[in-house]
Amino acid sequence: ENMLQKLTIRQKKLAEYLLIVAGTAVMAVSLQFFLDPDGMVPGGFTGIAIIVKELTNGIVPDGVPLWVMNLILNVPMVPIVLKINGWDFAKRTVVGSLLLSFWLAVIPYVQLMEEPDLFLTSVFGGVSMGIGLVFLGKGTTGGTDMCGAILHHFFPYISLPKLMQLLDVVITSVGIMVFGIRIALYSIIVVYLTAKVSDRIMEGSTSAKMLYIISDQSALIAEKIIEKLGRGVTGLQGRGMYTNQDKTILICVISPREIARIKDVVLEADSRAFVIVNDS
Repeated sequence: ENMLQKLTIRQKKLAEYLLIVAGTAVMAVSLQFFLDPDGMVPGGFTGIAIIVKELTNGIVPDGVPLWVMNLILNVPMVPIVLKINGWDFAKRTVVGSLLLSFWLAVIPYVQLMEEPDLFLTSVFGGVSMGIGLVFLGKGTTGGTDMCGAILHHFFPYISLPKLMQLLDVVITSVGIMVFGIRIALYSIIVVYLTAKVSDRIMEGSTSAKMLYIISDQSALIAEKIIEKLGRGVTGLQGRGMYTNQDKTILICVISPREIARIKDVVLEADSRAFVIVNDS
């Protein structure tokens, strides 16, 4: 049994690192095919790398490569993160940042379209950057993740996501001075889509609805939901503070397409039932 547990743990860790490998590869494709060719600044250290590449173009042939700048920015942060967040976080950060630099060095810079379409670039670049595989592997590519973790240590009253968003806003603002306001506005779309897609990947790709049903006929409603929809129902004891009466509050999780059916079932049993629908 212990051997099986150890094997399962090793398989899980292997799967997580494979996700980091795949996730960094997808991010590199997004940067090399969409964002860098059109000067999009996606925030994070990759955004800084794109700005530096543009500023050094002419001083260095084609500017400082993204993979070089990514390493230069991430390496000094590792000892600080190691001290603050421990070895496990630092180890995965090192792996993620090294892999991203590796893929950026290996995957060629490609101008997909002869005439740039900033809207398509921002949409496809943002979605592919936010694919979330790195986060599913409990990894990070460094950048604002590391900076945010360091700042959060010194400013614990500010949430980590807010600190990361603040850093991305600062980097995107610098991009305005380098690439102009038009591209910077499209870059905001990239940052937004990256965050939304990452959240959806982390939370799960299937959406669901959670219903709270308050009724005097809770037992009958629960019976009908189980019988007609085949869904489980949980009853919680509650009290109406206006009437001072005890009631059973039903909780049920369903798919979005079942909302109409479950409303019919509830209203059939009690036309005065109170139903609250939330995303889940």
